[in-house]
Parts: sequence; structure tokens; C-alpha cells
Amino acid sequence: MPRRPLLGSLTAAGLLLATASCGTPALELDPVTASPGTGDYCARLDEVLPAAVAGQPLRRVEPASAGHAWGDPAIVLRCGVAEPAALRPDSRLADVDGIGWFDQERQDAIVFTTVGREVDVEVTVPGDYAPEADALADLSSALERAGG
Repeated sequence: MPRRPLLGSLTAAGLLLATASCGTPALELDPVTASPGTGDYCARLDEVLPAAVAGQPLRRVEPASAGHAWGDPAIVLRCGVAEPAALRPDSRLADVDGIGWFDQERQDAIVFTTVGREVDVEVTVPGDYAPEADALADLSSALERAGG
């Protein structure tokens, strides 16, 4: 029986996970209580996420379904989150490569959440990566490629 090369059998997400599993310890995240119908989009997004965000390498997340993280301190992406309670019709939004983002400042980070999309995605960027919105440029094209 012929053997297939290991790399030939990995999906893009598997390859990213394999590269992320070295070095930095896994980041523990609470699972996302995703809204119904978000699974397909989040699976497509998993396949197109970049290996680096703001120059930081992908790192392992536990449980794997809870999100994605880059660097230490971690830039964290979570797919299928609820719309932020603070979002109002007159809220100020940022547009990064055609994706609308609502931002909320925390003591040590800014939490950005997509707006006006079929599935909401949240990205938490620690202040160490100021200007924090720069990390969105690395992620917005992946969101577009995933659709939704």
C-alpha cells in the first residue's frame, strides 16, 4: 500500500495548527456559544486565516474550537460571537478593507467586533500592538475570502 506524505494530507487549518503547536504554550479560552448557522462560515474562516497577525505567529488554543490566537500576549479571534451589547445605531465604526468594525476599549486591550455581517467575529488586540487596528488589516481579507 503506497504511503501518502504527511504534509499532503493536512488541510490548511491542520497545517496552521501543526505549526502553532511548537514553542508558546496553548492559550486556554472559554468556548464560544455560537449562534445557530455560524458553523459553516467559521469553518471556512478557519481554512483561510493567516499564519501571522501583526507580525506574531499563530499559537495553539485549547479547546481548538474556541478560537485562534497569535503572539504573546495573544491577539485572539473568536468566530460566531453575539453582537456587542454596547453597539448602537449611531456607534462609530471603523472600515478596514471593506469590513466594518465596532471597537470597545478595555484596560489593556481593544475588542473589535465585525458589524453588518452574517456571522460576527471578535478580535481582541492587546495594547502591546498599538495601533491595535493594524492587526485588523491582516484579518479582514481572510474574513472576505470566507464570505458571509
